Amino acid sequence: MATVLLVRHGRTTANAAGVLAGRTAGVELDDTGLDQARRAAERIAAVPVADLVSSPQQRCRQTARLIADAQSRSLRVGTERGLAECDYGDWQGRKLVELAKEPLWRTVQQQPSAATFPGGESLVSMQHRAVAAVRRHDAAVADAHGKGAVWVAVSHGDLIKSLLADALGMHLDHFQRLNVDPASISIISYGPERPHVLATNSHAGDLGWLATERGKRQARSSTVGGGAGPARRGS
Repeated sequence: MATVLLVRHGRTTANAAGVLAGRTAGVELDDTGLDQARRAAERIAAVPVADLVSSPQQRCRQTARLIADAQSRSLRVGTERGLAECDYGDWQGRKLVELAKEPLWRTVQQQPSAATFPGGESLVSMQHRAVAAVRRHDAAVADAHGKGAVWVAVSHGDLIKSLLADALGMHLDHFQRLNVDPASISIISYGPERPHVLATNSHAGDLGWLATERGKRQARSSTVGGGAGPARRGS
């Protein structure tokens, strides 16, 4: 299978205001978010990206466009509805400080597998559609571009946390233990035996090793004892 870079969108006006944006239209990156997304794009530019898909939400498409523009070849941004933000229903557009007083808040934090947002979807259904979309797309990229291919999926914090939890074999009830910050990069390689989580919530560092043959082999297998790791650029 291939390797996916999971990129959360940069900071938005709603993030800065402490509002749960959800699927609200017109939520854009603020100046800080644009800078964050550009830095992520610069890191990813060291890797030839085979494919790039984004959540339909505008903030993700903005982030994805910056990633595409930093590539050395023309790269189209596709839309993947399976990566859309969680449908928070009646919680959408409300202040987080207000939501923290709701009884459901404790469930979301302590037993997310039991949480269904009023008028929206459950966190379980969110995870199921996200995992199905990423695994389906990953298989298609591997078929089209080879097992060493690297592709990018731009999505949202809770979506990416649920994908990482699945890849790590964690129950959804533990996914709140993971951090996924704006414009961070997490990396999963879906090998034939199991997924391999190569990075989580990464903000800095060279990603060029993903483009090397040794790096591609490392992404697809686990070595007893840990192995030597991928060769880094310049080493």
